[in-house]
Amino acid sequence: MPPQRDRKWSSAAGVAESRAPRGLPSTGTAPGDHRGTAFSQRLGETERKDAWWVTPALQALGLMVLIGYANYAAFFGAAHYHYVANGRDYLSPFFSPYLHPAWLPAWLSPALLILGIPLGFRATCYYYRKAYYRSFFLDPIACAVGEARTKGYCGEVKFPFIVQNAHRYFLYAAIVILAILWVDVVHAFRFDGHFGVGGGSLAILLSTGTLTLYTFSCHSLRHLVGGRLDCFSCAAAGGPRHQAWSWVSVLNEHHMGWAWISLFAVCFADFYVRLCSMGVLSDPRLF
Repeated sequence: MPPQRDRKWSSAAGVAESRAPRGLPSTGTAPGDHRGTAFSQRLGETERKDAWWVTPALQALGLMVLIGYANYAAFFGAAHYHYVANGRDYLSPFFSPYLHPAWLPAWLSPALLILGIPLGFRATCYYYRKAYYRSFFLDPIACAVGEARTKGYCGEVKFPFIVQNAHRYFLYAAIVILAILWVDVVHAFRFDGHFGVGGGSLAILLSTGTLTLYTFSCHSLRHLVGGRLDCFSCAAAGGPRHQAWSWVSVLNEHHMGWAWISLFAVCFADFYVRLCSMGVLSDPRLF
């Protein structure tokens, strides 16, 4: 190994030697330095020949439709969140756990007391941030495409975007909610105290099952169970942690898919329960 004085440092390794501009992360690149081609282009300008706009457009449409429905169900759908008839007990996942304290005004939906947790978990999710940054903020709209902002990206270091760093804490709360949702699944498969399967049972199972896959494919959970370790064999319970990390890593490869499937499934479960509660749909008993 060459002497210390003869070693050559990369530009990244030497960042600590020069202080970053005030207010910027020490590992960040100052605005204006080493910008890509898209920074010198107008918004949407690009040399790409493919239909690069399709993905952000579809993401925007999907988020507007599904999030729009979720807001409708939460704010205006409190009258038909629960279906209890013919031995069934179906509770909309938007209203679970159901909390309705005496002090809650009649005009305020009880769903709003708990939806802050799953909303915060999804809003700060690494994948969803990528999706809605591109679709709604156009920042960046796509790779090698002219952006809306002229300043360089220096991290989410200012309010309100610094709140994105609370993602891991929303994860902990979401796991608690997830456990309660599995209790709802058990209730959905009990007809008059006996095991039974109806259309609502499967809808609620699909919702909670995909929510579980989405939650357990989370990047923060992967980091928590083992991603932060440099040496599994040197850590306490290294073997089990490596196994857990491997399982989460397999799920993490499809995190984007679970994010969309679970969002659709939870909206569908609420819609199904709502139709049954309104008498529009007769829930079939399959078993």
